[in-house]
Amino acid sequence: MIVLNGGSSSGKSGIARCLQAVLPEAWLAIGVDTLIDVMPARLRLGSEGIGFAADGEVTVGVEFRLLEDAWMEGVAAMVRAGARVIVDDVFLGGPESRQRWEKVLDGLDVLWVGVRCDAAVAAGRELARGDRVSGMAEVQADLVHRGMTYDVEVDTARAEAIECAKAIAERIKSP
Repeated sequence: MIVLNGGSSSGKSGIARCLQAVLPEAWLAIGVDTLIDVMPARLRLGSEGIGFAADGEVTVGVEFRLLEDAWMEGVAAMVRAGARVIVDDVFLGGPESRQRWEKVLDGLDVLWVGVRCDAAVAAGRELARGDRVSGMAEVQADLVHRGMTYDVEVDTARAEAIECAKAIAERIKSP
C-alpha cells in the first residue's frame, strides 16, 4: 500500500495516476475526495459532516468521522484481500491522522509518502481547478506535514507528477 499525504492541489491525484502507469502490477487509486463525493449532500454542508470555511479551513464532524473510519477499514480490507492500493489523503490532523491509518493498516506493508508543494504554486493550481474553496491549498500546504515523517518525499513544485511517481516506484522496488 502507498499512502500519499499532501495539501489540496499539491498533485497527489496526478502522482497516483502516474504510479498506476509506471508500476508493473495493477494498483487501485483511492482518494479522500472520492469518500467526500459519495457521502450524502447533507454531510458536505452541515456541522456533522465536512465543512469548508471561506478562509480555506476544513472542519469535520462526528458523522463524517464515523464514515471515514469505516472507509479506512474498507481500504485496509481490500489490501488484506490482495489488492494493491494507493491512497491519496490530506492529513489535516498531522500525526493523529497518520495514527488513525496506522491503526487500521497494522501488519500491512505501507510506503508513507509526503507530497509537498509550495503554497503559492498550490494556490495557483487551486484557482485553475475552480472546484476548491479559495485559500484551502495555501492553508494546507505546510499544515499537513507538521510533525510528520515519511519513507519518501516528493515536491511537485520542482518535479512533474511522472518524475515523482518514478521516485516513489523506485522505493517500492528496492526498500
